[in-house]
Amino acid sequence: MTEQTHRYDVVVVGGGVAGLSAAVAAAEDGARVAVLERSPEAETGGNTRHTEAFLRMKSAEEVADGFEDALVDDFMGHPDPSVVDDAVLPPRRQSALYRATHTIDPDYVATLAESAPPTLRWMSGHGVRFDFMPTPFLTRSTTRMAPVGGGLAIVETMGKVARGLGVEFHFETTARRLTFSERGVSGVFAHTSGGPATFEGAVVLASGGYQGNAELMARYHGDRALTCRPVARGGNYNKGEGLEMALALGAATAGNFALFHAEPVDPRSGEAEAAIFCFPYGVLINKEGRRFVDEARGTVDAWYERTTRAIQDQTDGIAWVILDQQGLAVPNLMAGVRTDIPPVTAGGIGELASRLGLPVAAVETTIEAYNAACPSSDGFDPTIPDGLATDGLATDGSVPPKSNWSRPIAQGPFAAYPIMAANVFTFGGLKTTAAAEVVDRDGRSMTGLYAAGELTGLYYSNYTGSTSVLRGATFGRIAGVNAAAFMAGA
Repeated sequence: MTEQTHRYDVVVVGGGVAGLSAAVAAAEDGARVAVLERSPEAETGGNTRHTEAFLRMKSAEEVADGFEDALVDDFMGHPDPSVVDDAVLPPRRQSALYRATHTIDPDYVATLAESAPPTLRWMSGHGVRFDFMPTPFLTRSTTRMAPVGGGLAIVETMGKVARGLGVEFHFETTARRLTFSERGVSGVFAHTSGGPATFEGAVVLASGGYQGNAELMARYHGDRALTCRPVARGGNYNKGEGLEMALALGAATAGNFALFHAEPVDPRSGEAEAAIFCFPYGVLINKEGRRFVDEARGTVDAWYERTTRAIQDQTDGIAWVILDQQGLAVPNLMAGVRTDIPPVTAGGIGELASRLGLPVAAVETTIEAYNAACPSSDGFDPTIPDGLATDGLATDGSVPPKSNWSRPIAQGPFAAYPIMAANVFTFGGLKTTAAAEVVDRDGRSMTGLYAAGELTGLYYSNYTGSTSVLRGATFGRIAGVNAAAFMAGA
């Protein structure tokens, strides 16, 4: 079969928020642009298509309070900005430290904070509407906006804008390797529905992580790969070719390849993001019938990822949240239950354990010990960490305390939802500059190669909530502008 050659100025790999932002920005600057998308047209958009796309913004004109500090704190392993002593960790004064350790780049973070508001204004000018939409979190550590209509609205609106600017979309087209010339990266070799083809031009990689590739998941995450799945079917198209292509040319990496953004979901459901965020108001029980984690260390939006990882560490990577009628009566509780499958219910704890296939005696003993440790105070407040903590559980650490919202699980009938970890996106990715240039292992920018979105590494110990779509749009736009400028000056 004859290999075809297509000549463009900019070739964008991936059609999610990062890729579409890059394509539109490059086309606006006069570049001839192609978008290569593995999926069929009806499924285009990757993870963006299926997410609510929350954005860590105070308003459309300003990022949320503590935006840069939160990114640094999550890298350092702190739970949220409220527990960090500024005298110990002033991020601005510590920027040399982060550069020296080749981890989080303060210039990248500063550019994200500075460029996010104008990026949203730019998208608004193209018809994407942003507002303060309902979230699934009953307790929150930050402010959030979202596109009206979620990520699908971004895909549809920016896709239409791109087509209007003359961007050509090639669906069912999988990038396989980067092509190279004396000038640097010069294009992409791809497999298309019509056969092999080369797409010439500066390249923007925006093809997401590798959560849809079982081999890469096993390579980087070991046995954990067996007890998680992509959080939405868009993630199944993320096979990691963008990462592998760049690494083959000597690209550097960033982010933690040992972790991924974990979300607690109901494994029975096939819905996108069938999340279960109600566990702070109940107890989590593993297959042995025991509690294993503090279910309520703080606001659920700041802590759910670490709790989900604790669930994944349990036998078969599964746990159940058990709620009584008091827990089920928490106002707006079901906003944090996104599954379409009803809970397992029973009139008594023993009966519930039996229906769940858990050891009845162990579950009954666990609930009795927990109930005895709950405070008698009536200061329960589900909207803020209320300090109602357990007292009197095992002092050897074998039974974790519960720091907030501790009330006896005593009022039947009882309900339980299973929870497993879903892979929203992988943390490890390509290292890029604040100009969205891919960096090689010697610290030099790779000429003609740019990257944005979940393919690029940023997060190390914890996902900084509601920043993924925001940085995809922001650095996608930057990548498109810079790729077009590079080709215009060639």
